[in-house]
Amino acid sequence: MTNKPRLSKTDWLHAGFTALTQDGPEALKAEPLARRLNTTKGSFYWHFADVPAFHTAMLDQWQEQTAPPPAALDAEPTPAAKLRKLSQIIAGQDGVDPAIRAWARGNPGVADRLAQVDVLRLARLSDLLHDTGITNPDWARIIYAAAIGAEDLALRDGHDSTGPLGSLIDLVLALR
Repeated sequence: MTNKPRLSKTDWLHAGFTALTQDGPEALKAEPLARRLNTTKGSFYWHFADVPAFHTAMLDQWQEQTAPPPAALDAEPTPAAKLRKLSQIIAGQDGVDPAIRAWARGNPGVADRLAQVDVLRLARLSDLLHDTGITNPDWARIIYAAAIGAEDLALRDGHDSTGPLGSLIDLVLALR
């Protein structure tokens, strides 16, 4: 008899994001996740005190990966390149953002976290636009809305949205 490798917290979180994007928030419970991973609920409870703690860990990881601090953009050489990269980060979450947004419609805690992320992203976009000489705050909302919509559309039609978002950034920058 061979022992299966022990699942990590990261394995459970990854399974959670997959379940959320494929099956919705109702799949974010210990039993369906354990079935998905072909293991027992005990493994889940080894890593998380309860399902709400698991949800919090998922939202923490999502926020850390999708509301990038300035350091996440430091490799980009110019404010314009940082702006392009940030819009592509927002739109390139493999369907997680639309799933989080759908989850937030029925869960006030998730809605609060989503609102925090939206504020952080909009502020970062606004700062980067300001750094390029664009001071109209509407452009941050337009770019953000396009990134959100582009990811949702990409889920439906399978087309990569990074090129079109780059074109939008180029257009906005050309208007300076």
